[in-house]
Amino acid sequence: MEIGIVGKPNVGKSTFFSSLTMIPVEIASYPFTTIDANIGVAYVRAKCPHAEFGVECNPNNAPCEKGTRLIPVKMIDVAGLVPDAHKGRGLGNKFLDDLMRASALIHIVDASGSTDEEGNPCKIGEADPMNDVEFLEREINHWIVGILQKEWHKMSRRSSMEGEKQEKLIHERIAGLGITETEVYSALKAADNPPILSDWTDDQMLDFAKKVREISKPMLIAANKCDIAPKENIERMDGIGAVSTSAEMESALRKAAKGGLIEYEIGSSDFKITDEDKLTKAQSNALQTIKEYIGRFGSLGVQKCLERSVYDLLNLVAVFPVEDENKLTDKQGRVLPDAYLMPQGSSAKDLAYKVHSDLGDNFIKAINARTKRVVGSDYALQSGDIITIVAR
Repeated sequence: MEIGIVGKPNVGKSTFFSSLTMIPVEIASYPFTTIDANIGVAYVRAKCPHAEFGVECNPNNAPCEKGTRLIPVKMIDVAGLVPDAHKGRGLGNKFLDDLMRASALIHIVDASGSTDEEGNPCKIGEADPMNDVEFLEREINHWIVGILQKEWHKMSRRSSMEGEKQEKLIHERIAGLGITETEVYSALKAADNPPILSDWTDDQMLDFAKKVREISKPMLIAANKCDIAPKENIERMDGIGAVSTSAEMESALRKAAKGGLIEYEIGSSDFKITDEDKLTKAQSNALQTIKEYIGRFGSLGVQKCLERSVYDLLNLVAVFPVEDENKLTDKQGRVLPDAYLMPQGSSAKDLAYKVHSDLGDNFIKAINARTKRVVGSDYALQSGDIITIVAR
């Protein structure tokens, strides 16, 4: 699973990525600073069960900070998108090839309106951020259509002459985009297009592309640069459910925390200066500005975007596999060592395969460590579950 950070050039994608992953990347105020995709790891928060059971945890794959587990999520910051990218303009082909790897997308939009459609700097308020939302979705839709059209006549013949199912034929064509046959079926059902492919109109093909994109690549809008955005722009972005963010401020806080200037927990709505005497006047003023921003918006929004993408868009839940349901340990005696993100509704057997393929192949039963009850292979995992897998 990867979360893709997308958008037109120069809207703060790389700053957003860097603030989440603390990986330094090239950032500049001109288009196409990012050419090759940046890959990194960010962390979503989940409550650690150790306090509930009165034990000390020994984290392995997910650190624990003051009772909060930080579960790793792979991030990809792709090259910027410009109009007609689906035709290969700009770095369009590069962008779209990288984008297909993502399970969900965070679309970074410049809420300040200070970058034109090509990603060039302009005066604050001069560009309309609402246009950016529509244009990126439109580019992805047309890109999917373009892929389908290259084999459409061949697919139509196979459908009418050999009776092959629509979802199978279409999935064969777009499987490389990380789209499953189930997602294709769901999009076909939602589009309600003719049962014969050759009867589809261009508009119907575009409607299917839109629906399969929405299902397979769910997208969250991050209204970035809200620290300098006109009030009316923020209100309009808020009206479409966008998350107000300031990646620049988030990056500043994480760097200050890393340098020991402040105490700041990921996604917190506050921070504490550790020693005023260590701060320069410029640093002190900057931190005061950030504090005022947080007071206005509640948070800097960056971590919120990540967690909404993982927990809301992808419907993942955090679960804790252990070998001993009584001691909550693994073979090495580590208490609550691992935390995994699983799709809501996943079964105990799915978790077994997630831990190791041999556990899945040799699955016998599972045990809920809270209730000490045996559960079957089809038990639906719940958020915060602690599960022991018993295998042959």
